[in-house]
Amino acid sequence: MSRSDTSDPIRRRALGAVVSSAFLRWESLVTILLTVVLYMAVPQPFPWWQNWFWLLGGAIAEIALVAATLTDEQAAERAVAREFASKFDLRPIKSRVSRERLQNALEYRQGMLSMLDRHRGAMRVSLKQTIDDVDDWITHMYNLALHIDSFEENDLVERDRKMVPQQLEKTRIRLDRETDPDVRRDLEGQLRQLEQQLANLEATANSVKRAEIQLESTLSSLGTIYAQISLMGTKEVDSSRAKRLRLEIQDEVASLQDTIEAMDEVHAQRLRLS
Repeated sequence: MSRSDTSDPIRRRALGAVVSSAFLRWESLVTILLTVVLYMAVPQPFPWWQNWFWLLGGAIAEIALVAATLTDEQAAERAVAREFASKFDLRPIKSRVSRERLQNALEYRQGMLSMLDRHRGAMRVSLKQTIDDVDDWITHMYNLALHIDSFEENDLVERDRKMVPQQLEKTRIRLDRETDPDVRRDLEGQLRQLEQQLANLEATANSVKRAEIQLESTLSSLGTIYAQISLMGTKEVDSSRAKRLRLEIQDEVASLQDTIEAMDEVHAQRLRLS
């Protein structure tokens, strides 16, 4: 999932929220109210005046207010932050550990947004690009947490991990005792299928363990990135250090995506076997 798949929809929704908030500002409400009052109470203050001039003037004033709001960069960034936070509601995450990891990640992101408010110019542009990358990073962390939940809540997997070894043992015992060639052939096929099923179940369990470890390690990496960004000065905006930070983030995102795809493949194999 690329950044365009995650940040762009969020920014579009944030833009809509900014426009809506512009119409709900007290200045906007006063402008609308004053326009209506003047239109109704003072339709022609001058001989040459047309009462629809009030509507035109009110519309121009309202457009100016909305334009001022849209060009307020900090307001736009705050709207994006709110949309981002609302998208990643942590309540659906069942795993307490995963939820804590994501909460910490969002706190790092909030810290970066605070840094953004303190900078201007090239430093602000560079930091904003980094935060966009971090948004993609947290998106993948969130998706990985959902995958962990999906695997951990699958009671059938746990049931089969207990039952399949018992079935394997019984099938081997029957195969050792069976003398009929046709029955032995069927038992051998069943044995191969059970062995494949057990291997797949173990792969499922191992993929969850690796995903949990990666979620923890990627949070540590995010904390390291946050510390490095905190120490960066204005002179380092265009330096190789800043570029290296962004490459490290992109590597982390790619690694998370690989883990998610691997879990999906394990799940697909289990379905095919079923």
